[in-house]
Amino acid sequence: MKNKDLIITKSPKSLFAESIRSIRTNIAFASLDNKTKIIINTSPEAADGKSFVTANLAVAYAQEGKKVLLVDADLRRGRQHDIFGVMNVTSGGYSNLMLNYREGMDYSKYIVSTKEKNIDLLPTGPTPPNPVELLGSENNKKLLEQLKKKYDLIIMDCAPIIGLSDALILATLSDINILTVSCKKTKMENLERVKKLFDQSNIKIAGVILNKAQVSGNGYYSYYYTNEYYGEGSK
Repeated sequence: MKNKDLIITKSPKSLFAESIRSIRTNIAFASLDNKTKIIINTSPEAADGKSFVTANLAVAYAQEGKKVLLVDADLRRGRQHDIFGVMNVTSGGYSNLMLNYREGMDYSKYIVSTKEKNIDLLPTGPTPPNPVELLGSENNKKLLEQLKKKYDLIIMDCAPIIGLSDALILATLSDINILTVSCKKTKMENLERVKKLFDQSNIKIAGVILNKAQVSGNGYYSYYYTNEYYGEGSK
């Protein structure tokens, strides 16, 4: 039985599935001049649905035939292992791989296969005492460079922006940065706050995904907005 979060697999003809495929297309248009290898998705706060959106987006790319690695980089509250129904063992995962990375090492202890075709998952592993230092380490930079050679695309589910610097660190290593916000929950002042944080780091947001928008009073879906949302002054 398919996980209820993977709507693009469970209901491929749904409005939600179509909107996720549209996001995939819009990301392609946003990166016409670059070969995109790493995409990160974050949100202003917890419970905006970024993990749900990231998981479905990863499946959309896999259905296109790309070999995808989904990295659960929310080292504090990651849930991709729950979504895909795999074990998040204390001896494996992203935190352990960053800590123990050596060139030419075997990744099989850390990365797990999923039931979804073309998708491998790197779950969080155990929560480290120093997530920011680990994400910003040389080991992580070298690791991501090696993983880019192994996979067509790496999609990273990052911790929320407000109050944490994890996603900003990873955004310096990515090709495309997107933001998931929640309809009728995310406040405009928090959007402006996130924009300022990205601008201060001279990092561009490629687009915003509006999650949990009601459709005909039944269900919800995600929709992609381009960087024009922020105006011409966006970095």
